[in-house]
Amino acid sequence: MNEVVGRDDLLLLTLDTLRYDVAVELAAAGRLPHLARHLPGGNWERRHAPGNFTYASHQAIFAGFLPTPASPGPHPRLFAARFAGSETTAGRTFVFDTPDLVSGLAARGYRTVCIGGVGFFNKQGALGDVLPGLFQESHWEPEFSVASPTSFEAQVARAERTVAELPPERKLFLFLNVSALHQPNWFHLPGATAETGDSRATHAAALEYVDRHVGRLFAAMRSRRRCFAIVCSDHGTAYGDDGYTGHRLGHDSVWTVPYRHFFLEPTA
Repeated sequence: MNEVVGRDDLLLLTLDTLRYDVAVELAAAGRLPHLARHLPGGNWERRHAPGNFTYASHQAIFAGFLPTPASPGPHPRLFAARFAGSETTAGRTFVFDTPDLVSGLAARGYRTVCIGGVGFFNKQGALGDVLPGLFQESHWEPEFSVASPTSFEAQVARAERTVAELPPERKLFLFLNVSALHQPNWFHLPGATAETGDSRATHAAALEYVDRHVGRLFAAMRSRRRCFAIVCSDHGTAYGDDGYTGHRLGHDSVWTVPYRHFFLEPTA
């Protein structure tokens, strides 16, 4: 990462609330053609989330604690704050001297941009300002929220404008929190209604919706130079698993998440 940082643009795409099992099933069934073509081997990696709801997980992610491989470690990290005694900081880790990765990248000359999704990014109160406040530039609109059936399309359009407005020589770190998977997501499945509510099937339909538009985001991010992309979930969610519903709880459906990182090669 010490070669990547300073050379390439960076994209962190969190598919908020996405379950690992649903992501794997859809990729295997060919239902994620645009995402799967970028996943190494066409598959997701199984990892453990650093938190069981959005705020906790993103605080950890922005401190350099990405989802951890779901196998015995220690596992060297891509990014880490300088911290005496860290067992997961290795020679290939990008080490920053600021409290968080966002300001660490800003110190290296990156324009840091947040495109929010779920309520913790809505800037409508003190708590909703914390995570966006880490960035030099942040965007949130009602059209990006969990209540919008076209949230990801609106977020991608904002990302395209951000890329187009940035001077070509300026490096970009773009973070985008995808709200479409989070409840309510019933409106992504034809025939579903608010009365029938959300389910594992509507969750899967929401992921297919994201897949239909993610190619535009990837095209924008590789239009300037090579981009290093991290695509992951921040936590999963339960749909009646062992009697549990939702997240901010300790069930495997919440702690186990899909993860991948890869390069988006420039178009020119």
